[in-house]
Amino acid sequence: MIITSRALQHGIFADEYGHRGQRDWSGEMVTYSLPIQITDAPADTVTFAIVFEDKDAVPVCGFTWIHWLVADLDRTELLANESVTATDFVQGTNSWSGKLGGLDRLAASYYGGMSPPDCAHVYELHVYALDTRLDLPRGFYLNELHKAMAGHVLDQATLMGLYPTR
Repeated sequence: MIITSRALQHGIFADEYGHRGQRDWSGEMVTYSLPIQITDAPADTVTFAIVFEDKDAVPVCGFTWIHWLVADLDRTELLANESVTATDFVQGTNSWSGKLGGLDRLAASYYGGMSPPDCAHVYELHVYALDTRLDLPRGFYLNELHKAMAGHVLDQATLMGLYPTR
């Protein structure tokens, strides 16, 4: 399985998908989501799940920052900003919810754009091909996604890129 995105050029994510973007802000969270193309998925794939995360956030906040969770995606392409506009997949809670982010669970159930506070961070987009629908509710947590995917992952692929600091 291969994951590509027009948002990633020469290993760097374009400005508009993070804090330097000029559109689609929800408070402190950029919601203008990445375009994604999935190719060469297993023939028996029913849905895809997506985890977009920043492990370089650990020294800053103490944990991997979750930027986007998607479940029950049944197509192989997402256009830019579909986190806000699409209704044919379910989205989980990102790290802008809770004590550090300040948003409630459902308000943070969209793409939360890149915003490294200290230096350029490496962001990882993980896509999982699944043999089933997960039927998770909007606002699901990362641990709920992993539990639901257990035993259903047919293939997985990762796309990585940098987003420079302010």
